[in-house]
Amino acid sequence: MTLALVLGLCSVAVAGERLRMSTTTSTENSGLLRVLLPPFEKKYNCAVDVISVGTGKALKLGETGDVDVVLVHARALEDAFVAAGFGVNRRDVMYNDFIIIGPAGDPARVKSAKTAAEAFKRIAAARSPFVSRGDESGTHQKEKEIWKAAGMKPGGSWYVESGQGMGEVITMATERRAYTLADRGTYNAYRSGKTDLKTVFEGEKGLFNPYGVIAVNPKRFPHVKNALAMKFIDYITGPEGQKVIATFRVHGDPVFFTYGTKGR
Repeated sequence: MTLALVLGLCSVAVAGERLRMSTTTSTENSGLLRVLLPPFEKKYNCAVDVISVGTGKALKLGETGDVDVVLVHARALEDAFVAAGFGVNRRDVMYNDFIIIGPAGDPARVKSAKTAAEAFKRIAAARSPFVSRGDESGTHQKEKEIWKAAGMKPGGSWYVESGQGMGEVITMATERRAYTLADRGTYNAYRSGKTDLKTVFEGEKGLFNPYGVIAVNPKRFPHVKNALAMKFIDYITGPEGQKVIATFRVHGDPVFFTYGTKGR
C-alpha cells in the first residue's frame, strides 16, 4: 500500500468521525441547528448525527449509550440523568420561554387569565380543544406542572395526547382550532405560513425554558466519543457558539437567549 493511499484513508477516517446527539424537537424545528452545527463540523472535520425527539426520549438514548451528547430542556430530568451516572459535565446553553397559543378568537378567554394555571382552567372549563405533546418532552413536563398547579387532571374528548413533536403539535392544533403549550422558538418558526394561531398567554416567570447540554458518561459507556462531545460542549457554551445562538433570528425575532448576552 502506497503512502499516498494510507494518507488518503486516514483523511477519510478523520473526516468521517461522527458525533451522535439526541436533542429536542424545538432545537430542530426552530431551525437553530441548521446554523449552529456547520461551523463546529467544519472546525473539527466531523459530522453531527442529530436524533430529534422529546427530552424524555433524548435522555433515554443517553441512558442506553446510543448517543454521545444530549441537548435538552427539562432541568429536573437533566439533574436526575447526571445523578444516576448517565451524564457528566452538564452546562447551561440558552433559554427562551413557553407560551400558550390558540385561535385568534380565544373562545376560552385565556387572554384574561392572570396565571398559566388559570389559563388552563379556563380551557378545561370551556372544553376547548387542547393538543398535548404527550411525549414526556420538556414541553410536556412543563404542561403537566401547569395542570398540577391548576389542581386538575385533564381528560375527555377535548384533550388530545398526540405523542408528537412540537412542530406536529402546532400543526394539529391549527387544524383543530385548539390551544396548546409551545416553546416560543418553534412557534416563531411556524407562525408565518404554517399556523394562524396566536399567543394568548405569555410572560409568567414559571414559563422560563432553559436548555442544557450533557456529555454521556464515558465511564459507563466506554464506546462514546467523549473527547468530541466535550469539544461540542465547549463550542456551544463558548464565544463562537453563543454568538451563533444569540444572533439567530426567525422572522426578525430572537428565538433563544444566551446567558452571556443577558449577563446571567
